[in-house]
Amino acid sequence: MIRIAGIVLLVAGLIGLAVGTFQYTRTKRVLDAGPIHIERKATERVTIPPLAAGGVAALGLVLTLVGSRRK
Repeated sequence: MIRIAGIVLLVAGLIGLAVGTFQYTRTKRVLDAGPIHIERKATERVTIPPLAAGGVAALGLVLTLVGSRRK
């Protein structure tokens, strides 16, 4: 179980280091008055800090090694 969690964290950390940022589109309702509906689409950008992604990858590596040595 620890080994699986370690592998997941390792992969997530490596993806975070490789990608760096991602963006998504969010629909926000501006006006909702009876039959009138006005919506606005906004593009949001999320930056993944390299230090956090590296820390997650390192933690995943440690958990993977600990999980494989326990058997």
